[in-house]
Amino acid sequence: MAGPRYRVSMRRRREGKTNYHARLKLVLSGKKRLVVRASLHSIVVQVVDASLKGDKILVSAHSRQLQKYGWKYNPGNVPSAYLVGYLCGMRAKNKKISDCILDVGILVHKHRVFSAFKGFLDAGIEVPHGETIFNNLNIDSRMKGEHIKQYAELIKKKSKKNYEKEFSAYIKNGIDPTKITEDFDNIKNSITKKP
Repeated sequence: MAGPRYRVSMRRRREGKTNYHARLKLVLSGKKRLVVRASLHSIVVQVVDASLKGDKILVSAHSRQLQKYGWKYNPGNVPSAYLVGYLCGMRAKNKKISDCILDVGILVHKHRVFSAFKGFLDAGIEVPHGETIFNNLNIDSRMKGEHIKQYAELIKKKSKKNYEKEFSAYIKNGIDPTKITEDFDNIKNSITKKP
């Protein structure tokens, strides 16, 4: 049983949504924050400015917006995360935002969050970070979907039935998962031309 000194933590901390100690440091820095949030089926990247009235979203990109550029793959995977980060970075560049700091919240989906961060960096916005964060993640090949392509080729060789079962949604929509890297490059080029 809890005694008289027991202190209940804040609701959003109990729910695992907000790390208030980290948030306080980020807000007190006075810089704009690059907020990256990933769920199972989507990724959201935003540039946020904190004020007394509440956070103000300056630039935002959502993984569902990639469909406008022709992206037909899962909006929650690693290549989608990179493209969303890149899209948000290009939009921030157009709004003359030159630098910000990374706010990952309570980190859960590591590869997707850092892939979105890498996309934002590749757009040309300056965000302070250590180069070692990308070392252990093998992010350069994963962000283009090389792991999806290799898995699709491997499973296709072993069993056509399993391939059709694993990639049934892609096959139903007429998408070849072995061409994800080429599609990735095409979408990135179209985002560069018109964010």
